Amino acid sequence: MRARVFGLLVLCGAASSLAIADDGAVSPDPDRFEKKVRPLLAARCWSCHGPEKQKGGLRLDTAEGLASGGDAGEVVVAGKPDESPLVQVVRYQGDLKMPPRGRLPEAEIAELAEWVRSGAAWPDREKPAAPASSPKVGADPEPPFWAFQPVRDPAPPEVKAADWPRSPIDRFLLADLERKGLSPAPGAEKRALIRRATFDLTGLPPSVEEVRAFLADESPDAYAKVIDRLLASPRYGERWGRQWLDLARYSDSNGMDENVAYANAYRYRDYVIRAFNDDRPYDEFVREQIAGDLLPPRHDAAADRERITATGFLVLGPKMLAEDDPMKMEMDIIDEQVDTVGRVFLGLTIGCARCHDHKFDPIPTADYYGLAGIFKSTKSMQNHKVVAMWNERAVAEPSEIAAKEAHQKESARRKGEIDAKVKVAAEALRKDNRDRAGLYLAAALRYDRGREARVDPSRHVRPHGTS
Repeated sequence: MRARVFGLLVLCGAASSLAIADDGAVSPDPDRFEKKVRPLLAARCWSCHGPEKQKGGLRLDTAEGLASGGDAGEVVVAGKPDESPLVQVVRYQGDLKMPPRGRLPEAEIAELAEWVRSGAAWPDREKPAAPASSPKVGADPEPPFWAFQPVRDPAPPEVKAADWPRSPIDRFLLADLERKGLSPAPGAEKRALIRRATFDLTGLPPSVEEVRAFLADESPDAYAKVIDRLLASPRYGERWGRQWLDLARYSDSNGMDENVAYANAYRYRDYVIRAFNDDRPYDEFVREQIAGDLLPPRHDAAADRERITATGFLVLGPKMLAEDDPMKMEMDIIDEQVDTVGRVFLGLTIGCARCHDHKFDPIPTADYYGLAGIFKSTKSMQNHKVVAMWNERAVAEPSEIAAKEAHQKESARRKGEIDAKVKVAAEALRKDNRDRAGLYLAAALRYDRGREARVDPSRHVRPHGTS
């Protein structure tokens, strides 16, 4: 799972803005256009080349305007930023310079150039339709989305510096560098190399002894041995398991109104760490978290408990436990589960389809509620009342559960004995206090009576009938 999950983590955590097709071409990313390119054009270009004003006959607020160009001809050559007048003028190459009031920041120029290099796609030009439930005869059965295409094994590209790559992956990296006129950096010296590898795989610095051993190892596989040692370290699962826990919105409390502690959340955390350290296959890792309790039993108590623990993935996350509307509470929890599954396992923001068909991806509202129905039949919560409580399940072996019940029974018996003795002692104390109070009262009365006998009563009695 290490290699496969590592790749997925990179893709989910920092999604690539471009896709490389089998032929080496770059596919457009409509999401990047909406977040980066369109706002840039709106802020920098539309005041002179927009709906109200079109200097030089050029309009840059529509796909049609971009394709038509201006009075001087086309402004974009798709895939060739160096030959595109739009890129040339913002780079201030030649007599015409745009914007005329000052050069754009380098980051914005690079963004425009990259957009042109990727094909200068304008999402409004073509609205892709959601794929049909079954492909028509003679039609392309694959949806027009690069992310949904089957995984292929493209041939590594040809490179000029053929002696530099150490693996096929290096050839893809080098080809991209060479297209941009760049060359690889010099190789790192051994001390820097072991520090980078150790920090990257374990999150910790190497020890002095580990550095010395690596520097002294002159064998050709010295670095490979370091990598194998780091992958076998328990620290590897702790370092990279945390990346998955971030995606799975792991926390030790619900984090909202009541902020109640998930007392057993750490069990899911430890499951993830073990999965990484055990090199668990990724497909198994996914199934266990979504439906581990429904998988066929392995007749291995520890493995079966592990699968149940994995379903903590569904229970974690923010939950409004004091919501007055139980139906809203339930549907909000389901929505959070659907959205998390989409983001973590598919790289898609499915949650938008709760209210409308997805703007870009082929996710209609009907599919959202089909998936929501599955999670509605999943018991994530014990109840949806104020204050709600999430579902928990015992994962101990029958013998352990029996031992616990026996212990609780014995504890209850002994507590009863203690309570009975406390009651007797308390009653004795009360009786003793009553006896002591009677003695005190009798002594006081005797004292008062003796005092009265020594006092002349006539001095303290007023005769009746006098004022």
